[in-house]
Amino acid sequence: MPVQFDNDWSSLKKTLLQMGATAEQMIRDIVSVVAGRQENLLDEISRKEQQMDLFQNEIDEETVRMITVHAPVAGDLRMLIVAARINAELERIGDQVMNIGFYAKNLLKQDHPEPVDGIPTLAEMAGDMVSTALDAFTQKSGQTARVVVQTDNKVDQLHDQIFREMMARASEGPGTITGVLELILIARSFERIADHAVSISEDVIYMVEAKNIRHEHDEDAAKLSSGDDPVDA
Repeated sequence: MPVQFDNDWSSLKKTLLQMGATAEQMIRDIVSVVAGRQENLLDEISRKEQQMDLFQNEIDEETVRMITVHAPVAGDLRMLIVAARINAELERIGDQVMNIGFYAKNLLKQDHPEPVDGIPTLAEMAGDMVSTALDAFTQKSGQTARVVVQTDNKVDQLHDQIFREMMARASEGPGTITGVLELILIARSFERIADHAVSISEDVIYMVEAKNIRHEHDEDAAKLSSGDDPVDA
């Protein structure tokens, strides 16, 4: 790796990790809003989301510049491709946090908001997955990245459980419907944050191992539905 490319990559990676740290803080703050009713944090979350947009533009521009100037190949090119992908995933995580803030603000307007059974746990799992995915990127560890991918099933199961509980609560009467709907949307956004963490982890595996595992789960599901045994990941 040429020295100038190495220096440019170190700078780009630093900016990407700063963006990741901002996303992680946004997740922690929105959990405090939902579980701790700290509505005052919403303005700070909004400011962080604006910073995320600035990070995204800076990283996009630098990635294109590095590809143009250095004409990287093989592993170096994969690193830049993955940086661009992770950049997009982090921006989407910020968008999901903003969605949760909108739903939470509506929820907190109610005199008696519905309990958030299971949602703090779901939020913690999603936040941990984002942190672990970024650790995998920093460490260039496919093994660490696979931990995130494997955790996704647990998140999906908890999300489904929350959805069933909320639907049962909605049947208790029309007065509960608004609160239940907001909680369902909040849970869905946390589940999507976990999905973005999985995508980051899959990108890390591609960067480190030159192996694309993005559609392996779909292939396994298709084999199960057809009665065939799934192949090991």
